[in-house]
Amino acid sequence: MERLLFFARRCGKAVLVILFVIAINFALIRAAPGDPATILAGESGAVDAGFVERVRKDYGLDRPLPVQLFTYMKQLLSFDLGNSYRENRPVKEIILEKLPATLLLTLSAFVFSIAVGVGLGIAAARRAGSALDALITAGSLVFFAMPLFWFGLLAIVLFSVKLGWLPPYGMSTVGADLEGWRAWLDTARHLLMPAATLGLFYVAVYTRVTRAAAMEVMDQDFVKTAHAKGVPESRIWRRHILRNAILPVITFVSLQAGHILGGSVLVETVFAWPGIGRLAFDALFQRDYNLLLAVFFVSSVMVVVFNLVADLLYSLADPRIELQK
Repeated sequence: MERLLFFARRCGKAVLVILFVIAINFALIRAAPGDPATILAGESGAVDAGFVERVRKDYGLDRPLPVQLFTYMKQLLSFDLGNSYRENRPVKEIILEKLPATLLLTLSAFVFSIAVGVGLGIAAARRAGSALDALITAGSLVFFAMPLFWFGLLAIVLFSVKLGWLPPYGMSTVGADLEGWRAWLDTARHLLMPAATLGLFYVAVYTRVTRAAAMEVMDQDFVKTAHAKGVPESRIWRRHILRNAILPVITFVSLQAGHILGGSVLVETVFAWPGIGRLAFDALFQRDYNLLLAVFFVSSVMVVVFNLVADLLYSLADPRIELQK
């Protein structure tokens, strides 16, 4: 019951956070230079003032900003994200088409970064001061300092252009028309470089955090007592050190949720991955307000959900932590 009450309280706070983020994003996007009505009129070949005004009226852009915000909020309550100015169809359909690709990319990068980062951090902590520890620490610094887009371009040049091992762009082979496990394998080959590119930065972060946390836990009295009792080394690391060292990693996972979604914009653009990150990039240049707001809305919901899951994992990883209001 206590956990359910905690979950209900956090959901209520999450709704308020999302509403606040929606209002801020709406104001910032409307304050950005550029008029979608002018862009649409120019693309259609009609740039006279009368046509531009008709376009603004059709899309509600002639109303005061508070009225536009209120109308948009009412639409969100009915799960209506509006129509895309550019494609002239419901934004919900466009988001649902692109969202699975982004979820596949970000979740794959999350799993990859956490598994590899925690594993390398534990390996470095168990052999602190050794050549392996120095190699892992130096490697993590390199990946932490390297920009995502630069690493992605280098990966394309090496693994696609030079070696020909992996496809350079897209989510599937164009014209292959594969089915079943062949289609899954083809998608996995296309996913490998984008997921690794997006995840390697966070591998570096989780490696260093896990190493530092494990080194700190190793000096605790309960670990020394377990050694004195003759508990096997593997059990000490699994039951005592890792379980306590993982708590800072969970904190960083919740904090990095928004960053990894932001990083997906660069990665999806470099690898032409058909997700909402690349969709946001295109919508920004096209001044497609409704589509851009929808991407921000979905991203905000995903970040809030990640943070909520992290809070629950915190209490599961260490029962001594009480659920706070």
